[in-house]
Amino acid sequence: MIPAGFLPPALGPQRTFALVAGVERYEISHRWNLRGPARDALRFARWLTGPAQVPPGNLRLLLSPLDEPDALDWSDSPAMAALRTAYRPATEENVKAALLDELPQCDGDLLWIFWAGHGYLGPRHELMLPCADARPSQIRHLNLDSALRWWRTDLVKQRSFPLQAALVDSCRVDAPRDARWNFGTNDYGGGLSVPGRRQFRLYASREGEAAQNDAERGAGRFTEALLDEIGGHSVRESVSGLPVAARSIHRAFRELRERGEGWQLPQFVVDRDWDACSFLDEDPSGGIPQGATRLDQQAWDGLGGLFAGREPPRSTHEAYAWAFKAAGCTTPVGGGLPGESLLEVVQDLDERQGGRGGMPLAVPFVRFLADRAAASGDPAWAARLGEWVAATRERLALPVLPPPPPPPRTTVVHVRLETPPDGGPGHLARIWLRGRRTEHVWESEGAPVGLDAVREQLVRQLALAGAAPAEEEDGEETGAYPAVDRVEFHVPYALLDTAFDQWPVPRGPAGRHRALGLLHQVVVRCPQERADTRAAWHGSWRWLRLQGGRHPDAVRVVEDHELHDGLGMELAGGPAPACVLDHTTAAPHAGLLEAVLEGGVPVAVWRRGGGTPERPLLDLLAPAGPDGRPDPGALDVLGLPARVRDVRRAAAGAAARAAHARQPPPGEDQLVLLWDDPDDAPGVRSLA
Repeated sequence: MIPAGFLPPALGPQRTFALVAGVERYEISHRWNLRGPARDALRFARWLTGPAQVPPGNLRLLLSPLDEPDALDWSDSPAMAALRTAYRPATEENVKAALLDELPQCDGDLLWIFWAGHGYLGPRHELMLPCADARPSQIRHLNLDSALRWWRTDLVKQRSFPLQAALVDSCRVDAPRDARWNFGTNDYGGGLSVPGRRQFRLYASREGEAAQNDAERGAGRFTEALLDEIGGHSVRESVSGLPVAARSIHRAFRELRERGEGWQLPQFVVDRDWDACSFLDEDPSGGIPQGATRLDQQAWDGLGGLFAGREPPRSTHEAYAWAFKAAGCTTPVGGGLPGESLLEVVQDLDERQGGRGGMPLAVPFVRFLADRAAASGDPAWAARLGEWVAATRERLALPVLPPPPPPPRTTVVHVRLETPPDGGPGHLARIWLRGRRTEHVWESEGAPVGLDAVREQLVRQLALAGAAPAEEEDGEETGAYPAVDRVEFHVPYALLDTAFDQWPVPRGPAGRHRALGLLHQVVVRCPQERADTRAAWHGSWRWLRLQGGRHPDAVRVVEDHELHDGLGMELAGGPAPACVLDHTTAAPHAGLLEAVLEGGVPVAVWRRGGGTPERPLLDLLAPAGPDGRPDPGALDVLGLPARVRDVRRAAAGAAARAAHARQPPPGEDQLVLLWDDPDDAPGVRSLA
């Protein structure tokens, strides 16, 4: 509790002012709308004008609700009735007028700023709170950090508002680096700093984390916890007890995680106490977790030797994400890695707070790398990493660390086709089955065969794979029957557009057949054409893996006007893009595929045969962004084989429903996915 003498003697309801804002509806897109913030703002206003007895004229209430204002709970009190007629929409103009023009002219001791809605972090980690009139061309917002700096200066009357509290129920995730996310720059400037002004900040989430909102009940988790703590108190009681309330809220969220209700729940993080001292690291007997243990010099010296000159392995992004989960923290919302080297990644982890028990995030990260190195055939490095983890845990007295999850088990059939050396008809063919190990299961034995013969052998091998129990590394059967996840066709350039996904495969009783692409993920590959671009091909794939499959620059959409002779060299300019989506109307072999292979791009999607598409590929494959349009940066490129299969199944279902209703079919799905993973290419030697 703050000593009574610390508070201004006249502090009370009459000298308390507030900006209270709740934004549910945004002009930028209906996908931004969320239910709850306007109701949370009204709950806070109800406390201010009720138990706290603040006059309604001292409040600036800004609301942009989803429903009509009459649908909100205004309660039956004269104060709330006055606010009902005085509230304004939560536009940028109204926010600036209230916070920077009207309230600074008031004579008060305490300013409350309560905001509920979306929140994003800018490039300098300033908290940007979008307003209701945020649009794709200009995301109008309140820069809270700049506004709070302004409120500490002499532009506010020097003897006014010595106490200022900002309570924010919003996410604090990084704003995507996309030209469509135009926040612009909001810096409100300010005068000279006024000594003695104290600010208290309470946020619903840490940097990089999302805050949880219960849309059904129209309530933010943070706001509910906050009002549970201060909802029955007076102004003086709430101000002096705010640090205690913060501890209690922090403890409540920690207990939610400990009860197994999800580490993804929002974590409560505060800035400072009224005395400008951190208080979450105090009073360990009260159940508040200590600050995370940081790596010591000996740990850093060890990592320097372990990571020197070593490229990040393909499992680096998985290790980064798992480190947060293992330590009981929320994974940063933004995709990708924070740096290009392993030491940069560890430095980022060490600067973030660990989970309960003080586990440094770098330790589970290195533990994950050790497990994957052992599984991928690098036992020496795996052993050194494991020794570092054991020594660091013992030296820093760290808690027990759970083992990382095993690598995902996938079963893939590789079908390789080559043109005969004499250029005659048919193809040289070979089939591999890769599960826990890779085995050669069939080949045409040097004699060219037709595609029908290859299809028959593929169907046979799929049946054999589905009928045989899986084996562990020691050769013993597990009793489980592995399903084939993906079928990969390694083909010459001329066969890239072939309808392999439409090959019929027996399925079920009565001689029923289904298309191969409905039963399995089906991709085509063209590694034979990449001899001249091997460096770019490998570099692009490695970059994609390190980004976790998602990045604003990972996907390039190519339109008709972009097809030119220099497109291949343009695509080869860097590791991005790693995926090309064909939005052209011409057949792809008219130029796009040549450019994709020349540019070393490992992934591409097009429609077989070209022609004007019914829906752009981006609409089919990518989730929507903040403006309601499909967002290339949100597309999981590493998940495309499964996503394309889902699209094929949806198209087949639509065709079946159209046939049942005796309507024209909507058009057969003709997607083709080029998927050249350079780390998984059996049979690189010529079949001839």
